[in-house]
Amino acid sequence: MFGNYLIGLREGLEASLVVCILIAYLVKTGRRDALKPIWIGIGVAVGVALAFGAGLEFGSQELTFEAQEALGGSLSVLAVGLVTWMVFWMRRTARHLKAELHGKLDAALQMGTGALVATAFLAVGREGLETALFVWASVRASSDGSYAPLIGVVLGLLTAVFLGWLFYRGALKINLAKFFTWTGGMLVVVAAGVLAYGVHDLQEARFLGGLADKAFDISATIPPDSWYGTLLKGVFNFQPDPTVLQVTVWALYLIPTLALFLAPIGSGPSVRVKKQKATDEKAEAGASAEKTA
Repeated sequence: MFGNYLIGLREGLEASLVVCILIAYLVKTGRRDALKPIWIGIGVAVGVALAFGAGLEFGSQELTFEAQEALGGSLSVLAVGLVTWMVFWMRRTARHLKAELHGKLDAALQMGTGALVATAFLAVGREGLETALFVWASVRASSDGSYAPLIGVVLGLLTAVFLGWLFYRGALKINLAKFFTWTGGMLVVVAAGVLAYGVHDLQEARFLGGLADKAFDISATIPPDSWYGTLLKGVFNFQPDPTVLQVTVWALYLIPTLALFLAPIGSGPSVRVKKQKATDEKAEAGASAEKTA
């Protein structure tokens, strides 16, 4: 449940911040007349995201077992890819998100009502579709026949909306860059579990082999129906009897992705080379100026 709560909180807060930035900018610039098109765009984006999620849930029920597993596994892999891209993107752009949205909003204000609706729809809709897909994949992976995973997501979204309101009112101030770094790191861990579950689905669909090759089986030590087994499954999508391929894919995704994500921004070799080159060029320019003088 905690893993799904984190997904709802993280994804919902991004959308809430986007909405707050758009609304606050219009209010501060005296363009309250543009609020209605913005809310229309936001409403349409939320409706599309809900419809997409409903389509995934109810549409898959009409398929055969193998087709359901193939669809679930494929969409789980896609969801992990999108979320991985999202957490890296947000980590780099969190500090500049407000300026970027303000620029798009200024352009939309000059173009008219339709452009305002489209701006709000695109800004919120991308977050909504990503959230619907990843929530569906995560709930499916951690579901134990109860409503706990879905309740976790809803509570996370409600918390995000409340925090967004506090941001708008100026009652809450936190370091967003650090917040998104820590929650993004935890989300990578959750995504690794979703990816492993997606691989298992593809194995059950006979798209991938090795279903009978178990890496280990500790079901007797950590029973899936125990409170701690349920907790591990809900938080990390833990499986007591994973296949060799699941464990391999989980490790190959989690270790390098988490290492890259937590590495300081701008600490890569290419960046250091560029900085050193710029320093050398300045030194050469200074030496040339001294000779000329």
